[in-house]
Amino acid sequence: MIRIERAGFGSSVQDRGRSGHAREGVPLSGPADPFAFRAAQALVGNTPGDAAIEAVGLPFSFRCESSRIIAVTGRDVALTVRDPVPAWTAVFVRAGDLVTISGTARSRYTYVAVSGGIASEPILGSRSAYPRAGLGAFLRPGDALALGRARRSAEDAGNSVSFEYQGDVAAMPGPHLGRFDDETVARLFGAAFTVGAEGDRQGVRLEGAAVAPREGEMLTCGVIAGAVQVPRGGQPIVLLADHQTTGGYPIIATVISADLGLVAQRAPGETLHFYRVDRERALFLGRERVASLASA
Repeated sequence: MIRIERAGFGSSVQDRGRSGHAREGVPLSGPADPFAFRAAQALVGNTPGDAAIEAVGLPFSFRCESSRIIAVTGRDVALTVRDPVPAWTAVFVRAGDLVTISGTARSRYTYVAVSGGIASEPILGSRSAYPRAGLGAFLRPGDALALGRARRSAEDAGNSVSFEYQGDVAAMPGPHLGRFDDETVARLFGAAFTVGAEGDRQGVRLEGAAVAPREGEMLTCGVIAGAVQVPRGGQPIVLLADHQTTGGYPIIATVISADLGLVAQRAPGETLHFYRVDRERALFLGRERVASLASA
């Protein structure tokens, strides 16, 4: 059992997502930063399908009722268990230890994985919370979460993963590229965009050079996490885990899954640049990112 002491303001349980329900209007959900989530799970010996905590609004703190290996990943996060210990590292905590996670203004989504995984009751085949539809809820102080059987012990502590939230964001041309002229497409992949203040798990709004599509209506279509939608004003929106299942805005590009966390973890006021990749390069970058977890 894990008991929440401080819960932030939008923390939840997430696994890799709720597939097969888009036709019913239920999004995939899952982690906003898929790589940080997967790294935390790997460090504690869990599978990608196990559930962990996505902490939003640090500080976040908890106690485990049994000794466990834990890992905390995310941007600019600091971890204390009796004394400071490194993030992005497998850490052994004893039963009753208070684990406190703090961050900075740039800490957006933080992942707390416990060996054995969070064993909350699945809803529609997933443990991912999607409170907007009443599927799970945000965590609160005093909540107690069941854990699965631990897969790793104290001897497995110390493994770590290295990752930096820097660099440009890789994106593939979108399905509606023909609705944008060449100059506009070049602007998307050449200009600097600023992350707007209005953003959450549904999407990140960008501000900067306008990349407006040509005039004309289009039919609503299915959308995925990473889709770069462009409303009439020309300011892009990058969809994240809790995105709507359909949308009527043209999609000029799609952020590759390996770089989705670089967008999700950008704080308001920070800038980002997109660079263009093809399908083969996107797959290579994804495999490379997964391979970096082999030693976890």
